[in-house]
Amino acid sequence: MGSRVSLALVIHNHQPVGNFDWVIEDVYEHAYSPMLLALERHPGIRLGLHYSGPLLKWMTANRPDAIARIRSLVSRGQVEIVGGAYYEPILVTLPDRDRQGQLVRMRDGLEALFGKRPAGAWLAERVWEPGLVYDIATAGYRWTVLDDNHLRAASIPEDGMWTTFTTDDRGKRITVFGTEQGLRYLIPFKPVEELIAYLRERATPDGRFVGTMGDDGEKFGAWPGTYEYCWGRERWVDRCFEAIESNAGWLSTVTPSEWLDRRPPTARAYFPTNSYVEMTEWALPPDETPVFTRLLETARERGDPAARFLRGGFWRNYAARYREINELHKQMLRVSDKVAAMPDGPTASRALDHLYQGQSNDCYWHGLFGGIYIVHMRMATLGNLIAAEDLADAAAAEDGRTVGAAAGAHTYGARLADTDLDAIDEVLVTAPGQTVVVDLAEGAGISSWDLRASRVALGSVMRRRPEAYHQQLVAHERAAEEKALGADAGAGGNAGADAPRTIHDVVAAKEPGLVALLHYDRHERRSGLIHLLAADGSTGTEAFLTATYDELGDFTESAYEPVTVEDGRVVTRRLGSVRSGGFEGPLIVEKTFRFGGDRMSPILELATTMTNPGDRPAAFELAVEWNVNLLGGGHNPAAWYETPDGTRSPHDAAGELAAASTLAFGNDFEGVRVAAVVEPAARMTWYPVETVSNSESGFERAYQGSSLLFRWPIALGPGERQARTVRFEVAQSIDHSAAEGQ
Repeated sequence: MGSRVSLALVIHNHQPVGNFDWVIEDVYEHAYSPMLLALERHPGIRLGLHYSGPLLKWMTANRPDAIARIRSLVSRGQVEIVGGAYYEPILVTLPDRDRQGQLVRMRDGLEALFGKRPAGAWLAERVWEPGLVYDIATAGYRWTVLDDNHLRAASIPEDGMWTTFTTDDRGKRITVFGTEQGLRYLIPFKPVEELIAYLRERATPDGRFVGTMGDDGEKFGAWPGTYEYCWGRERWVDRCFEAIESNAGWLSTVTPSEWLDRRPPTARAYFPTNSYVEMTEWALPPDETPVFTRLLETARERGDPAARFLRGGFWRNYAARYREINELHKQMLRVSDKVAAMPDGPTASRALDHLYQGQSNDCYWHGLFGGIYIVHMRMATLGNLIAAEDLADAAAAEDGRTVGAAAGAHTYGARLADTDLDAIDEVLVTAPGQTVVVDLAEGAGISSWDLRASRVALGSVMRRRPEAYHQQLVAHERAAEEKALGADAGAGGNAGADAPRTIHDVVAAKEPGLVALLHYDRHERRSGLIHLLAADGSTGTEAFLTATYDELGDFTESAYEPVTVEDGRVVTRRLGSVRSGGFEGPLIVEKTFRFGGDRMSPILELATTMTNPGDRPAAFELAVEWNVNLLGGGHNPAAWYETPDGTRSPHDAAGELAAASTLAFGNDFEGVRVAAVVEPAARMTWYPVETVSNSESGFERAYQGSSLLFRWPIALGPGERQARTVRFEVAQSIDHSAAEGQ
């Protein structure tokens, strides 16, 4: 018998919680459906297919024929259905109970849907920590797939990756298949002939080698340029399958479990914390990412053996890089504790499903794809966490229980709690209509303002911050300008290329001039922040847009002390300083938050009191900053500002009123209207908060919310005291919890 080699393909298909139906439909038509058709045309091709829970739910509702076709492929043994965690969370971020819950839900759901219990577990973003062995095995899975990056970190040589590995933790064991880098880069981005030659080089008389390629199904038609290449003119997938079939004498495709049934793992390995190499680049601070990338690329180009020892960042550091990710994660943990305390029943089941959806991984990190910057998915994730917490709190209030892990926690009310686990207490306010978090250490700003009935995370606005890929955008625009002037644009052309580049190599912009939007905020996008500006009112909208305004005080980011924390009322105070008339003098700012209203009409009020304890007069403009997100990107007609005369303007456009006592904003689709009432009348300035992020199809502007400033001229003599108040009266027309319970 001649030499042989096996190929184990595992195709991972995922759509995030909150993605638009039309996006999923498009990917289905361009990638998922064509692959099923190709497998039906080539019954000799065997592989593993993984569909995440959100995608399975969508297909069950919208493409039941696809479910039937997959079931047929599974029943005849051509396809091994692959499990994992149902809503595709990063497992290491979850409490143990939720790790098991998500893994078991997928295991049992797949068995019910396709008639066979899955043996393999797909690991979201291949974010690995050694303790996952125990979780995966306990849930009844036999194997998972890791990347070559994990294998190198475990000191496995390049020529030792064409096999399987046993690994264990706390008495539990699983098998690991390693996605081999060469196969991942060849499929489908290189000619089929190169792939076949690459596989032939690994053929041995005993056929002991298996090459594993586990990667995203979207690259087979949904990534830019891949549809024509994979399914149209080039027919890459069909030609690949035909080539495999024509070389069946020495090359065979196998499902992972089929391989394990014939050949148990041949080596033992223990894999340190890791993910795929691009993820480890993205997890680094933005100034370190290009340094690491250059080092790795240079070492690879030189064939330097040291390349395999280069390591990027640790995935958990996304929570250190992004305040928004950390607070999302800690909110999820808080909600998980509350849901776990609920008695079994239909309400608990609803809350658990919302919790699990709120754990979907896509907004807990950021890289090439938008991640936390994708506003509609971030709002969907937060909306599910709001729903789960609302159901848990309401159930606890009914039977008089306390909720949450903290001793002495109350169902509703205000209390000091370390909500973001930074060793400093925040003020957590919960009520039937809203949840508010006041961050005392950072300007006593509101970091979270959640409306419970409509499930809108009104305060979820991203900070504009540097990203490593912004350097690529600057270079791309510079090259385009040079080309327009007749100069050689240099690298980056794609002339003569027959195959599309991977999304990691594409540099494109969806609109010109994006570099002009690269402005970076000085502080986090909280609400109720206090700015002291030039007394003559000369600070214009452009200064806020570009973050070039002159701050005269130290009240925006600095710590406030809690004076009063009680139900319905929170008082904080700071003794700081203000520059005025060429001098710097003391100033006391007291912020009083009041919370009222009911479930459908919650009220939030902030009274700002300023006292001059010095012996000199102080003059400045007080600007109270409020950041709100009402999904107003792309001039969404449902999201608006409304001036006192009834005129509406888009929520992602700038505007100003010279003096007004009221301003409304809202989103008709979400059923939310907020009326801001100020005392006394104020100058009001608002502008969109827009970031520039990278995606699979290029650089794009991304609406993150709107920043609204209430502005008053202030003149304080020695010992004088003045107050300014803004009151937000919310009206909601939708109560999702009530609708679900019917």
